[in-house]
Amino acid sequence: MAVKQTGQLSLAEAFLGQKLAGGASPLDRLSGLVKWYRFEKLLNPLRDGGPGRAAWPPLVLFKALLLQSLYGLSDRELEEALGDRLSFRRFVGLGLEETIPDHTVLSRFRNLLVGEGLMQKLFDELDRQLEKAGVILKRGTMLDATLIDAVSVPPTPERPSQDADARITARKGKGGFTFGYKAHVGVDEGSGLIRTVITTPANVNDTVVADRLVRGDEKTVWADAAYDTHARRAGLKAEGRKARIARRPNKHHPELPPRLKRYNRLIARRRAVVETTFATLKNRMKLTTIRYVGLAKATAQVTLAAIAFNMRRWAAMTP
Repeated sequence: MAVKQTGQLSLAEAFLGQKLAGGASPLDRLSGLVKWYRFEKLLNPLRDGGPGRAAWPPLVLFKALLLQSLYGLSDRELEEALGDRLSFRRFVGLGLEETIPDHTVLSRFRNLLVGEGLMQKLFDELDRQLEKAGVILKRGTMLDATLIDAVSVPPTPERPSQDADARITARKGKGGFTFGYKAHVGVDEGSGLIRTVITTPANVNDTVVADRLVRGDEKTVWADAAYDTHARRAGLKAEGRKARIARRPNKHHPELPPRLKRYNRLIARRRAVVETTFATLKNRMKLTTIRYVGLAKATAQVTLAAIAFNMRRWAAMTP
């Protein structure tokens, strides 16, 4: 299958773009930070295209999906933005006169990524680059989770939901229910970078996947009371890591003593950065709804959002 040829913007086009942006944009800084050829090696086995149509270079399509995650766009909105935003064209590597991939091409490519199981490999590649750049601090890992609505409506006694993998759960402290999924993350203390991400149906308890969020190279694990178990605290201590996990009452001690209440408040203050991570994902990147049906595609959307989030943080942290 032939591969569609694309080229970088001409010198005049690149200059015009920077002039309009008032200098190097965040996307330009990101383009210079990331070693894209390493992603290209992972993506090159993929080819998108139908009979008689040239395939788009996988790296172009991957960069387009990153833009989609960064700006919270639908497939059709992404197609439109690629058509009229010079900064987007420059980022993906399309000149002014070149055609753009349409929403069906972008959708097929995403399905290819899911089918080949490449999302986690792409996340791991960026993690290696961040570590080599020295921006991951490894002082501690902060555990937390957030609910994300499914695009499908919940099931009723009369009819099942179109999304058989999504589940219903109560929103703790907020009232009401969520039908959808849960994103579990391990965030690097200090840098705010996402080091681990796991997507589950919404009804999976936070503590079920907690141990998989711990990387093993951090000095401390920070978590709220939802993650508190004696076995977890003992296990972290045996591995030489500090367990800074908020305590919760139990049937033998229904009321925490003042000392543990103060301890919990201190942990809550240190963990506040995780709320900033979720605020960026949901408010700026619009990760409020899983746009696709099924756990596999939900996992891909959340993982891609984590990749885009880390790239955004990297660019923001770099002068």
